[in-house]
This record gives sequence, structure tokens and C-alpha cells, in this order.
Amino acid sequence: MADTTKSGSAKMAANERSAEELKEKANKYFKEKDYDNAIKYYTEALELNPDNAIYYSNRSLAYLRTECYGYALADATRALEIDKNYIKGYYRRATSNMALGKFKAALKDYETVVRVRPNDKDAKMKYQECNKIVKQKAFERAIASDELKKSVVDSLDIENMMIEDDYTGPKLEDGKVTVKFMNDLMEWFKDQKKLHRKCAYQILVQVKDILSKLPSLVEITLKESEKITICGDTHGQYYDLLNIFELNGLPSPTNPYLFNGDFVDRGSFSVEVILTLFGFKLLYPDYFHLLRGNHETDNMNQMYGFEGEVKAKYTAQMFQLFSEVFQWLPLAQCINSRVLVMHGGLFSEDGVTLDDIRKIDRNRQPPDSGPMCDLLWSDPQPQNGRSISKRGVSCQFGPDVTERFLTENKLQYIVRSHEVKAEGYEVTHSGKCITVFSAPNYCDQMGNKGAYIHLRGSDLKPEFHQFTAVPHPNVKPMAYANSLMQLGMM
Repeated sequence: MADTTKSGSAKMAANERSAEELKEKANKYFKEKDYDNAIKYYTEALELNPDNAIYYSNRSLAYLRTECYGYALADATRALEIDKNYIKGYYRRATSNMALGKFKAALKDYETVVRVRPNDKDAKMKYQECNKIVKQKAFERAIASDELKKSVVDSLDIENMMIEDDYTGPKLEDGKVTVKFMNDLMEWFKDQKKLHRKCAYQILVQVKDILSKLPSLVEITLKESEKITICGDTHGQYYDLLNIFELNGLPSPTNPYLFNGDFVDRGSFSVEVILTLFGFKLLYPDYFHLLRGNHETDNMNQMYGFEGEVKAKYTAQMFQLFSEVFQWLPLAQCINSRVLVMHGGLFSEDGVTLDDIRKIDRNRQPPDSGPMCDLLWSDPQPQNGRSISKRGVSCQFGPDVTERFLTENKLQYIVRSHEVKAEGYEVTHSGKCITVFSAPNYCDQMGNKGAYIHLRGSDLKPEFHQFTAVPHPNVKPMAYANSLMQLGMM
């Protein structure tokens, strides 16, 4: 009996040593920003030592870096179940809940951290910021009414906004966007100069009018000789956007584009990206297409920088107008009745048709579930069926789900974005689910390539074009969540 106990203890000790070695290996990958391998080795460490709160906490941080907020929350919660006094577990859980927009839950954990570590300036800052958001949300609910919300447009007097004599930047010509204006605008932004607020308001009011007349599902037809370029997330990476135009040509009636959501947040130049894209939408409304991403929403803009950037460069009122415009962005686009493009992916339930997408009332903040949520948030998975989302929102869908949807709707394949890919794109589900991501070296740390896709009317066969990040001015993003991501490992 004693020998058996001794043998079991020796085995346990050996497992703990092996687990610690795996954790150190994972930490090395984490420091090299290879988060997938970090997750892999933290997982192997947990298989050997499943009651170690630090391993769960470290894996939680790796999941946060890959935006798998649902998984990060689960790991942080498990760490605290193992050790309720493990303060980093409260940090991780608060960060995860903040990323998911669960501010009250996050605030409770930050309160715990501040109580235990009253001299921790970083924790105090996060607590104060989270508390501010909770109070702001409560105020917004208190003043909300059942009446139709008055548009910012109704309170603007753009006509009488004066452009100062010392402003030498681009101006709309007779209130209209022209090719010259767009060329001047891109150079102006490239030099880190600010478009006059009157011009910015003119663009926003006009693009809101155009977008509000579009259906939730836009349908276009490419002739045999025509092609379209599909771009994924750009996330405020203005200089990489300019590089796309340099490599692939400026938008025009003979060089149409579709940008598949997530234009803003994360990067430091979201205002420049979105005003440039909106400008091209006004210049070529039938040849330049924009779809809504999960970051064209109030919660995400509050967390990941765009709201702060707009308020710093312009005003809170202008952010409210951006919010109104974002609500009118279409949710999906169908090309030649064969290819469906959306930002996120397919649905939590079978049976959704193109007609169901057409009928979505999109002029709102997205709900927590349902087809509109899924179009913005879901992700593919390699195994059949559906599973809980790694992000904590919507679902993950397998190849069988994709196959059934395509068959029912007489489609060939889907194109989506929403996920960083090392090569800038990924083809899954036997070629029927394509991901394209156009923000290279995402967040200045991921080291990924960017990509865009050419689709030709003759065969609709995707042609992938990759590119790497270009230098940009060193301006820090105004995203509270970015500071949350800086917590270290143990």
C-alpha cells in the first residue's frame, strides 16, 4: 500500500514538473506573439496538472490576445474556482467581461482587485474607467424613451458652418465628392492632417442618405469581363489601406471594391479610414460597396478606440452621427446569385434563407442573438455541427452547416472576414468557406499578412493577393481595451 502511494506521489510530481516545462514553453511562444502555440502548450500543461490556476490564467490571456473572449472568460472563471484568492484571475475575468460588453460583471471583479491592492495604479485606472462606462450606460437607459430617436442630422446647420481662412485642406466641390477631392483627401490624411469638420459632416450626412436606401442584402451582377476586389478587416490601419489602393488600383467604375466590415477600432487612424471609404462610396455608389462588421457598433467603438478617436479629433456629436450611419450599413452582399459575402458567418439555426436576410431590420445596434448577430459575429470550425462561440457571442459552425445553407440557397460558397489569418486568407469547409483579412501585422504585433480577393464574373473563382504591412506614424490607439491586454503572465 505504501509503495502504491509512493508511486502515485512520484507520478504526480513528475507530471507537475512536465507541466511546468510545458508552461515555460508556452510562455516562450507567448512572448514571441505565437499565441496559437502558446495556447497549445498551456493546454498540454493543464492536461497534466488540471488544478493549476496560473495555467488557466495564462491561457486566458492568450485567448484574449486572439480575441477568443468566450474561452478567455471560461479560463479565468476556472482559475478562480481553483483559487478564489488568485488576483490575476479577477483581472483576466474582468478583461474578458469588458471585451464582451458585460461592464457590471467586470466592475465587480475590478472592485475586488482594488480592495486587495489599493496601491495598484493600473487596477485603479481600470476600475475608474469601467465604473464610468457603467454609469454612462445607466444614464443612457434613464433618458431613453419609446419615441423615435431624433437624428443628429436634424440638429446640424452644415450650410452655415464656416471654413476658416487658414484651412488649406480639401473641400467638397459644390457640396459633392469628386475624384480630385478624394486624391487630395488621401494625401491630406497621409500627412496626418485633419479634414475640416464641415466636410466630414457633409460626407456623413450624404453617405447616410445613400446607405439608408440600400437593402440589408445587396445583390450585384458581374459581367463575364468584370471583376471585383473583396477586402476584409482594415481596423484603422490607414497606411495599409493606401497600400491596397497602390497595389490594386484606386476604386473606379472599372475597378469596383467590396470592403467587408470592421473599418474602425484597434488602429490609430480609424477616422481617416472610414472617411476615405465613405468618400469613395459617395463618388462611386454603384461600384464601391461596404458591409457592416461587428466593430461598426457602439459597444465595440466604446471599448476599442473609435469613439475616443472621433471625440479627440472632432466631437461627441460627430461620433453619434457615425453611429447612426453605421446602423444603415448593409449586412450581406450576394454576387451573381452564387457567392454570399458577410463579415462574420452563418447562423445558429438551420433554415435561414436569403429572403430572411433581406427582411432583417438592421437600423439598430445588433441584438445578442439571431440572424443579424450571427452575420456579424459567427466563425467557422473544422468539425461538423455547431458549438459555443470562442468569442462568447453567436456560434461556431461546421462544414455540414455550410453545405446545407449553400444547397438550400443555391449558392457556391461564402466569403467572410472577422478573423486574423497568418497568410491573410484561409480556405476551409472544402473550399466553400473563405476568410479574408486585410489588416497586416494586426495591432502592430500579430505579424500576419493581409490579403484581398479578386472575383471575376466569368468563373467566380477566387484569386488571392497577399501583402505585408507598411510603415506608419507611431500614434497609439485610443482604446481602453488595449491597456487591458498588457497584463503579464506568471
